[in-house]
Amino acid sequence: MSSSHPYSQLTPERVMDATEAQGFICDARVFPLNSYENRVYQIGVEDGQPLIGKFYRPGRWSREAIQEEHDFLLELAADDLPVVAPMVINDQTLFYDEPFYFALFPRRGGQAPELSNDDDLELIGRWLARLHQTGSARPFQHRQAIRGAEDLVLAAEQVLGSDLMPDDYRHNYRALADSLISLTQQRYQPENVTSLRLHGDLHPGNLLVRDDVLFMVDFDDCIQGPAMQDIWMLLSGTVQEQRQQLLVIKEGYEMFRPFPVNELPLIEVLRTIRVMKYAAWLCSRWEDPAFPVAFPWLNSHRFWSEHILSLREQIAALQEPPLELPVF
Repeated sequence: MSSSHPYSQLTPERVMDATEAQGFICDARVFPLNSYENRVYQIGVEDGQPLIGKFYRPGRWSREAIQEEHDFLLELAADDLPVVAPMVINDQTLFYDEPFYFALFPRRGGQAPELSNDDDLELIGRWLARLHQTGSARPFQHRQAIRGAEDLVLAAEQVLGSDLMPDDYRHNYRALADSLISLTQQRYQPENVTSLRLHGDLHPGNLLVRDDVLFMVDFDDCIQGPAMQDIWMLLSGTVQEQRQQLLVIKEGYEMFRPFPVNELPLIEVLRTIRVMKYAAWLCSRWEDPAFPVAFPWLNSHRFWSEHILSLREQIAALQEPPLELPVF
């Protein structure tokens, strides 16, 4: 790894020193876990279960924004939701070891739920409703919000500002991005959306089942936005299959909170934001030596050809009538 990047300083010894400064005795077993935005490690401790250490990417979040993530997790845990909250040590959850903010978490293993299983989907719906109930109590003050077209403008600027896209794709990308921005402006006005604190990145990989308990993990992208952001990424398959999945989630959700049926037209907007922000994220992190190793295809014609195709598909999706649920 390049010695100029901050993460080049994050050696196993440094991880152990930071952990021991919080009162633990490490047993020299430090294993990196799959994480690119931050650095996450399983840290062995003497006479105890391993801990998970999360070292936040320098410059990404402010201290206040990270603390809001932690406070939200503690609030959810206090409401008996199945989340993995950071450990509280001497009344603190967030620590600093120049240039890294870091936190320690209890380890939770498990496996991804079967989202084809209606029982699991209904359970997720119940947990989501309770999460959103807690999330609606007050807004985030320091974390980002879903802004719709503004998010797409920023994503396009990040992509076009990098030198990773081959020149022969740039014209088409600009035109498609402009069309998507215009369509999103028509469908998503932030001032008209009911906004609450969300998980923000609730794909199946951030759900774990252990001993029949379903945990929601990795709140690093918790954000202010519409409830549908935490629902649409659970959907897959054909339109009919997604409609059935929504009905099952809705059944569980409505045990605690009205299901946001009025937000169904936002699904393709939210999907578009994710598609464009993913490419922008890769471009903006290219200076991290871990990224060219993990994503060597980013500056290839094949990747950008597929990305352009995805943007065309999103234009078509935004021009179609939104997904609806049957009325009984």
